Amino acid sequence: MAVPERNGPGGSRPTAAEARAAAEAVRDERRAARDRRLSEAFGDSAPGRPVRVVSWSSTAVLAGVSLVTLLDHGLLGVYFVVTFSMFVLGAALLALDVVLAMARSTTHSMGIGGLFFAVDSAPRGVAVSLNASLGCAVLVALVTAIVGISTPELAFGTLSPLLQVALTGLWTVRHGLFPARGADAGGDGVG
Repeated sequence: MAVPERNGPGGSRPTAAEARAAAEAVRDERRAARDRRLSEAFGDSAPGRPVRVVSWSSTAVLAGVSLVTLLDHGLLGVYFVVTFSMFVLGAALLALDVVLAMARSTTHSMGIGGLFFAVDSAPRGVAVSLNASLGCAVLVALVTAIVGISTPELAFGTLSPLLQVALTGLWTVRHGLFPARGADAGGDGVG
């Protein structure tokens, strides 16, 4: 049985701790480069504030109509209309996001995480805001469905957070920073 060649200084392999430290250093460099790019592109203010406002407003509407419907099951029709409207609007916006992303992907490398969850494509404040809105909408929809388990119509509301996903996609496809096609994996060439 052949012994693998040793590499590294002095002919020995780096220890696990050394390999981990090297990987963490590369990760930290990439994060710093990404943060610099985002800071240079957006400065202290990020575009697309109306998208964030609509995202939080729709989450608030979902929470309000859910609470009212849980207190008065006579309003199930209103709940259905609101949540169905949010779902349909979200589906339509999602389709628009995909079309816009297809057009933009000819010049930029876009991933699902960057597009629909603003991972590394938006300033931290924007990403946190949009993802927090999505998280709150999912939480409201799930709690409503669980608390109203004896009322199956309330489960339909779990589809309404699609609107928040689509709004995040709309923000990132319009304003997000993605590496230009052909740029190295380190993230240079953002546009």
